Amino acid sequence: FTKFFEEFKDKKIMGTRCPKCNRVLVPARKFCPRCFEETSEWVQVSNRGIIRTWSLITFEFEGQPMPPPYIVGLVDLDGADTALAHFIGGVDLSDPEKVKDKVKIGMKVEAKWQNNRQGNIRDIEYFKPI
Repeated sequence: FTKFFEEFKDKKIMGTRCPKCNRVLVPARKFCPRCFEETSEWVQVSNRGIIRTWSLITFEFEGQPMPPPYIVGLVDLDGADTALAHFIGGVDLSDPEKVKDKVKIGMKVEAKWQNNRQGNIRDIEYFKPI
């Protein structure tokens, strides 16, 4: 399923559609985890969506993708039926107490793409508020 990441080079987010329940799965999957049906139809979804949930990371632990503080969240992309876990950015994190006033569940966001895309999940730098 390298197509999922290869399409990132062209700023496209692709999912796969379950032939039984018709859900669009992002990230793309070989089978539907609900129906256990194999998926083969590719569907482009939007670069925009809403935040389903989020968490501000302020402490260090082994294996972190970057030094804190940073926000990780689940984004429900328009056209997808599952959420994509990714970074939420474009928000001032200098005062953690004020972050909850800026980042809200249901807030609209869009992908901020890296200029030099390689075909991996970090091609999306983060999802920013719109």
